[in-house]
Amino acid sequence: MLRLTAILALLTAPATADEIWITNEKDDSISVIDVATLEVTRTIPTGERPRGITFSHDFSKVYICASDSDAVQVMDPVSGEILHDLPSGEDPEQFVLHPDNRRLYIANEDDAITTVVDTDSRRVIAQIDVGIEPEGMAVSPDGKIVITTSETTNMAHWIDTESEAIFANTLVDSRPRHAEFVKDGSELWVSSEIGGTVTVFDVASQAEKAKIHFEITGVHEDRIQPVGFELTPDGKTAFVALGPANHVAVVNAETWEVEEYLLVGRRVWHMAFDREHKLLFTTNGVSGDVTVIDVEKREPFKTIKVGRFPWGAALRPTEG
Repeated sequence: MLRLTAILALLTAPATADEIWITNEKDDSISVIDVATLEVTRTIPTGERPRGITFSHDFSKVYICASDSDAVQVMDPVSGEILHDLPSGEDPEQFVLHPDNRRLYIANEDDAITTVVDTDSRRVIAQIDVGIEPEGMAVSPDGKIVITTSETTNMAHWIDTESEAIFANTLVDSRPRHAEFVKDGSELWVSSEIGGTVTVFDVASQAEKAKIHFEITGVHEDRIQPVGFELTPDGKTAFVALGPANHVAVVNAETWEVEEYLLVGRRVWHMAFDREHKLLFTTNGVSGDVTVIDVEKREPFKTIKVGRFPWGAALRPTEG
């Protein structure tokens, strides 16, 4: 009876667990973390200096910004084989995939443009002039607006995805890095690395609603540099990576007040939730590792060694 039970358990157990994929800038590789065991199970070679990473909406493909290869690489996530490159423009850093699962909007840092690529035909369908050193990219939930942030121009550029043209430009603090829409699409959040703030905009009017500031006891203000951030699905909490401050800020997303700071690895850059939003994985560039945070307890509890200078992070659900 015990043997039968064991066999049935093996047959009904999921073959694989969900994964967190981490790009390693200096190793030209991806580290794949098993969410169940919190261990690195695969290391996959990529083009030069991989940074941005995202999956197709059906998770059948993974897109990687190989910045120094001037390419967006398309990979089979099962085999790890690079299927082909997309025409991306020079120095692609971040990108965002439209809800149509077809149009990929790419920030080209060296060219001051946003390139729009049709991932099916593998053709450039538009190139949009933006500010100097574009980096951050976001798309509204309804797919009508794409945002590009420009580090040197200190702007968020609002792009109409029907006309593929800019319809508004809004100033933010120095060196904007990352942008995200809230789940219902009513707000846009933009982090400013050197400015040390996150600005919240009303999407309907493009007007500033709030500005979030950070202060950590014992950490000089120059080291508090907001970069990547993640919002919980209920819209109540934001986790903000503060770069060389080596902390993640926990922000009340309804009042825009900072509630606490969590100590993580050195130069925390970007983050990704697990599927149930119970765990948060942070990429810590200088220490070459990933910190795992218990979201409910707001407690970092594990460090996972990955490659050199981990940068991007993305969830890959693999069963269920």
